[in-house]
Amino acid sequence: MLMASMPQISIVIPAYNEASRIIPTLDMLRQYLRENGWCAEVVVVNDGSEDATAEIVEKFSAQWNLVRLIQNPGNCGKGFSVRNGALQATGDIVLFTDADLSAPISEMPKLVDPILKGECDVSFGSRALNRSLIGVHQSKLREFSGRIFNIFVQVLTGLNFKDTQCGFKAFRREAMIPVFQQQRITDFGFDPEVLYIAKKRGLRLKEIPVQWNHVEGTTVRFLNDSLKMFFDLVLIRWNDWMGKYR
Repeated sequence: MLMASMPQISIVIPAYNEASRIIPTLDMLRQYLRENGWCAEVVVVNDGSEDATAEIVEKFSAQWNLVRLIQNPGNCGKGFSVRNGALQATGDIVLFTDADLSAPISEMPKLVDPILKGECDVSFGSRALNRSLIGVHQSKLREFSGRIFNIFVQVLTGLNFKDTQCGFKAFRREAMIPVFQQQRITDFGFDPEVLYIAKKRGLRLKEIPVQWNHVEGTTVRFLNDSLKMFFDLVLIRWNDWMGKYR
């Protein structure tokens, strides 16, 4: 458990049209952080939401001053939101999590502790290392497509991991600032790019099995975003060949 004297954690939440569930999420974070003595800030990055997400977060921050709202210049994508939040975070360690908390925030120590112990610079949750930890599964089609996508990730990027797409990752902020500055992909395909750059820069990566539950209401468009994510993998190699990750 982290005490007040320990390094501060920044929890970054990319949010697009999350008005219906952002309050329960912030309530859960507040309760968990208070009960466990974490020294933390919560950074919600509003990605041009068309609903009242921003207004709700601002109102919530008035009663809990550890919450901070960052506004993207329009709807820029999840990858842009994570990068924007990470670069503006103040914590020694940054953890980003999806707004639906599909990976429970109680799993946070699994990612943060290895970084604090100096075992790695980047840790990321995995649904594939231990599928018995999955409570509510996605549809069989989505799970199958996820496995196929992972094969392409390994073949095209050389990232030998089972699951790069779980929205639950942590990293030493100082080490990752150059990575986010080189990041080019701003949509859902940003995860393998960030890991690819981090590995290329010599950072130590660790994949960790976490509890996970599918939550309805995803903004991923199955066919369109799946195709774009595939082409993003090709773009990663192209960017590398063109020297954009030097």
